[in-house]
Amino acid sequence: MQITFRQLRVVSEVARYSSVIRAAEALHLTAPAVSLQIKEAERQVGLTLFDRAGRRMTLTTTGEYFLVYARRLLATLKDAEDMMARFKRLESGRLTIGMVGAASYFLPQLLAKFHAEHPAVDVRLRLASREKLGVMMQGNDVDLCIMGRPPQDPPTRAEPFASHPHVLVVSPQHRFARAEAVPAVALANEPFIVREPDSGTREALQKYLDAHRIQPTFVMEMPSNEAIKQAVMAGMGVSLLSLHTIALEWSNGLIAVPHVEGLPLERRWNVVNIAAKQLSPAAEAFRYFVLEHGESHLAAMMSHDAS
Repeated sequence: MQITFRQLRVVSEVARYSSVIRAAEALHLTAPAVSLQIKEAERQVGLTLFDRAGRRMTLTTTGEYFLVYARRLLATLKDAEDMMARFKRLESGRLTIGMVGAASYFLPQLLAKFHAEHPAVDVRLRLASREKLGVMMQGNDVDLCIMGRPPQDPPTRAEPFASHPHVLVVSPQHRFARAEAVPAVALANEPFIVREPDSGTREALQKYLDAHRIQPTFVMEMPSNEAIKQAVMAGMGVSLLSLHTIALEWSNGLIAVPHVEGLPLERRWNVVNIAAKQLSPAAEAFRYFVLEHGESHLAAMMSHDAS
């Protein structure tokens, strides 16, 4: 086959978005150019890679197998580019950072500071759950990740850079908001609004409840911190959230953080990458930047919100 890496990238992006138009936007190409590359890739392979249903593109069985090898080749090319950049010591090119939801409250501002020092680096952000980020790291879809507890698979290097406290949050009208101290056992009677089971916040909450032998009622499960905050402020229940996700609401009196026995839970923010992967100079520069400035950035952010 005389297939090109450009065609491999097009196939991969169309498979990711199931759309020629969205893939074209991601690749900075026109939709006709993407369609042409898909047709040429299928001509080279001699088989149909996508089923067309209106504007939706779905992989055929052949396409699913082809995508596995396409991504392997693209990952190998990325490794080669990163290694050549290391020899040149070029802090340029694209840097893709993965983050869990709670990191979205501080990471964009930190990235803005990084970009000011490294303007030649094209930085992209990808938001996903901890488990999905592990898959994305393994597939070379992201270079580094910012998260709490790293995934168990694949083997990673996780370096802590800042404290990540988790607290109980309640409505300002809740009786806990006026209490000087709340014993852990009092939580047994509270309706809890929780994150999805594979989230780090949900796992931290479950460990806390198990340690205090508490079996509360989980009344709602929500996939985002924003949705949980709105439900808590509406008085629909209580929750455990990262302190970094509620700074604005807390400082404006929209949400309360009572003093609860055994809280806050002191976790850590980590910068994470695949242990066996050689980082590009841009990724190494970002890693050093986070380890050097991450903690002071978070402290300054929380101090500003508190004031």
